[in-house]
Amino acid sequence: MALRLVSDFDLRKDVLPWLRSQRAASAAAGARGGGPGVLENNYESLRILNVERNENIIYTYKDDKGNVFFGLYDCRTRQNEHLYTFEKDLHVVSCSVNSERTLLAASLVHFTKEGRKNELQPGSKCLTLLVEIHPVNNVKVLKAVDSYIWVQFLYPHVESHPLAENHLLLISEEKYIEKFHIQVIQEDGNRVVLKDSGHLPRERVAEDFVWAQWDMSEQRLYYVDLKMSRSVLKCIQFSADGKFNLMFEAPLDITLSDSGFKLVNFGCDDLQDQKNLSKHLTLCVFTNHTGTLCVCYSPKFDSWGKITYTVFYFHKGHSKTFTAALRSVDSHVTKGLTFLNLDYYVAVYLPGHFFHLLNIQHPDLICHSLFLTGNNEVVDMLPHSPLQSLSGSLVLDLCSGKLYRAVLNQSYLLQFLWNTQLDCEKMAVLHCVLSCGRDPQFLEAKLIQWISENVSACHSFDLIQEFIIASSYWSIYPETSNMDKLLPYSSVFAWDTEIPGIALVTEEIPLPFMKVHSFKGYWEKLNSNLEYVKYSKPRLLYDNSMIRKEWHSLISEEKTGRRRSMVYMRNIRENAMKVISNLEARNLEPRLTPLFQEEDNHQRLLMGLLDLICQILETSWRKHHLHPQLLHCSRRASAAEFTVFHLMTRILEATRTLFLPLPPGFHTLHTMLGVHCLPLHNLLHYFDNGVLLLTETAVTRLMKDLDNSEKNEKLKFSIIVRLPPLIGQKICRLWDHPMSSNIISRNHVRVLLLNYKKQPRSSMIDKSPGSVEFLPLNYFIEILADIESSNRALLAFEGHDNVDAKFVEEAALKHTTMLLGL
Repeated sequence: MALRLVSDFDLRKDVLPWLRSQRAASAAAGARGGGPGVLENNYESLRILNVERNENIIYTYKDDKGNVFFGLYDCRTRQNEHLYTFEKDLHVVSCSVNSERTLLAASLVHFTKEGRKNELQPGSKCLTLLVEIHPVNNVKVLKAVDSYIWVQFLYPHVESHPLAENHLLLISEEKYIEKFHIQVIQEDGNRVVLKDSGHLPRERVAEDFVWAQWDMSEQRLYYVDLKMSRSVLKCIQFSADGKFNLMFEAPLDITLSDSGFKLVNFGCDDLQDQKNLSKHLTLCVFTNHTGTLCVCYSPKFDSWGKITYTVFYFHKGHSKTFTAALRSVDSHVTKGLTFLNLDYYVAVYLPGHFFHLLNIQHPDLICHSLFLTGNNEVVDMLPHSPLQSLSGSLVLDLCSGKLYRAVLNQSYLLQFLWNTQLDCEKMAVLHCVLSCGRDPQFLEAKLIQWISENVSACHSFDLIQEFIIASSYWSIYPETSNMDKLLPYSSVFAWDTEIPGIALVTEEIPLPFMKVHSFKGYWEKLNSNLEYVKYSKPRLLYDNSMIRKEWHSLISEEKTGRRRSMVYMRNIRENAMKVISNLEARNLEPRLTPLFQEEDNHQRLLMGLLDLICQILETSWRKHHLHPQLLHCSRRASAAEFTVFHLMTRILEATRTLFLPLPPGFHTLHTMLGVHCLPLHNLLHYFDNGVLLLTETAVTRLMKDLDNSEKNEKLKFSIIVRLPPLIGQKICRLWDHPMSSNIISRNHVRVLLLNYKKQPRSSMIDKSPGSVEFLPLNYFIEILADIESSNRALLAFEGHDNVDAKFVEEAALKHTTMLLGL
């Protein structure tokens, strides 16, 4: 399953055993009322009421007389606590407890006499009570009205000391929200009582709204206001001192006026029409620490053959409306859409039909999201009962009374990656796995293993490019603030291929209007995202033009012989050595791949994303059981070396397009494998087209290792004529062959004659002992000898200290002999 639900709480396992033990203790003590003395056949009345900010869970249950008991489960200590008992047959609408567990707020109504157990009489009185529970003392009536009331204590972010004042929200079905200020005092030790129970100050927070959502973790209230004849989303942020601010207003292009009254995450209330979820709209707001603001919306179902839902990416300035085709036209949707917050992702789930994992960090391309349908294992991965998404990836199953923590299933995603055939799914799963980030080295190793066996499997994008960019991005993203706006997150900037089973329409939307101008934390990041969208039109995308310019400048400098300042070069190389040493220090065992063995000016000057490439090569070498000592030029290549050579060629292609640096030694290793694997004409074609680079280290090794057979002579000569002059002069001295001597002689003569001025000479030529009777050669050698004796300074260049006119004469005679076939 792509999504894994880890159980944090289960009513049946975490509460029932405690209730049974309390019942047994009460029976033994002869207790009557006041405690959790429930009967066995009333355990079905046990249900969750609320999950507070500290993840404490409030639940209720009844005895055989209908008395209502409130209990609390502490998720940190895994302990239960009895809070309070109402010795009346009441139905609990809502409940909340303050952070010190000294005050309990509850909203209750009476049952009908003739109706079923969970039906409420229209117009029945709803009592909202405030109870002192530490110890049990006074009960104060906050509201006694005909409409329903929901309650929620505010939880300050500072919980290290008892608070002198508590703050309680009352949400009325009459479409207003009030905040009560409740002052408490301690007396007689730990006894906590209301300071002035006769008068509790209150203030109006919001009114004339039709929808509201509570964010328990961040203490935020979202609501939709219909005052202006259109839907406007507003957000109120509550602070630790109880003050609150309207943070933003954002227009929503949705219709809510005829949808009735709807609350989200204000406790776990069964009055919110759970039976007919599929017939009503769904609306929820999701945020995360990076400054994202998503509004997920699903209207009433108009067609059974398809379902539509919209996600407003306010932090990106656009919305996406998805239309998913159901498996058959007569498919019957019995459950509503479920939206789940998964940090960097939002999951959209329709039981029995589809599962859509939306990338909310980078929603621009649909290929960064994963849409799964048709497979029962996939589309039935979550419970079919109504699910409630809370803060921090918490998911509440109301029917079963279980609280889960939703996490992406890395094992399933990796397995799915091996089996899927669609490029869009490979792209989506690759990013999804890397975003998990719980064990980056393990995940990268698994992905590298997959890439090494599927390097040519993707047609819509370069798999190596995408892995290098995505892995680097997701590894640095959690630790950066705004760097994600500068770093590339994908190698793909456009995606025209359709995703099977789903259609998409993208529209620009108005940005939220920030009402507060002093930002901290999340609000600072959201404002930064909004400013970026506002002032970066058209959208700014990563451009490697600066790296491309630097790269071409380095190549040009090498060809012309010009060099930058010694200080600049020294600093760059020192930084490169630090990078390499850090990479080597991270490895617990020595590398098999023979990299970092040479001075590679290009790569050291553009040092960067090296470790991923090293890992890819290292994984491939270990998989194919290669060893550095296997690279002998005299033997034929194995099938394993062919495979690694192909992989290195793909890496080179991927990095060259994006101008990404390679580890020093990469080109040498690539060339050595190429000599093993390719026929001569193919090898030379690779050289001429820049696929293989003739580094000095590689050519030196070839000259030393290869004998002078006819085949190797052709190879050596073909390589030497392709080398830059300075490197060629060095390499020729390593090859004991007439052809090499001829090249050395030609270079020597070229340098001598570069500034030669003809001088009058005697017509008689002195013959030295052993001189050859070949007058043109004799005359030419005499001129060279004369220049050598008159200007030794011209000969002071590297690699020619043992070259003179005599050497030139001998080389010329050998070359002539070869040409004449003598």
